[in-house]
Amino acid sequence: MIYFVTSNKNKFIEARAILKDVVELEQLDIDLPEIQEADAREIVKEKLIEAQKHHKGKFMVEDTSLELECLGGLPGPFIKWFLEKIGPMGVYGIAKRFDNYKAIARTVVGYSNGDEIYFFEGKVEGKLVEQKVESGFGWDVIFKPDVADVTYAELSKEEKNKISQRSKALTKFKEYLQNL
Repeated sequence: MIYFVTSNKNKFIEARAILKDVVELEQLDIDLPEIQEADAREIVKEKLIEAQKHHKGKFMVEDTSLELECLGGLPGPFIKWFLEKIGPMGVYGIAKRFDNYKAIARTVVGYSNGDEIYFFEGKVEGKLVEQKVESGFGWDVIFKPDVADVTYAELSKEEKNKISQRSKALTKFKEYLQNL
């Protein structure tokens, strides 16, 4: 049994679907403090350390970033706050001002067995595009991965889960668990 510390039900459903053959996953909704740090691995590490103070067991957490080439990799892990303040079209507007739409979506999954911490990373290269649809999670409405003709928000959940950075990170985690 591994506890996935997240309040996001969709992230949990995706993780459970990918890991179901190798481990039982249980969602644990603990409000963990999130340090302000440009390195997602440090954020994940601190979340895992905090989770161990609230509950006993094995844990996984994840952090997803959106890195703009025109800003040298920012907002990265700070994307949540960019979206709260300026929204997806504000983020797109930054890329437009620089005339550089290249972006990387990155997820870092962290796992703690109680003694050690391991990291599994997935990334997808793409570009920012004008928002065409209203529905979608966070920046999914403006991120078009290079391997698709449309944004994440325009893909079906199944299609997105096959190519997403989170799926890639979780698949690496699954391979690690299979080799234990």
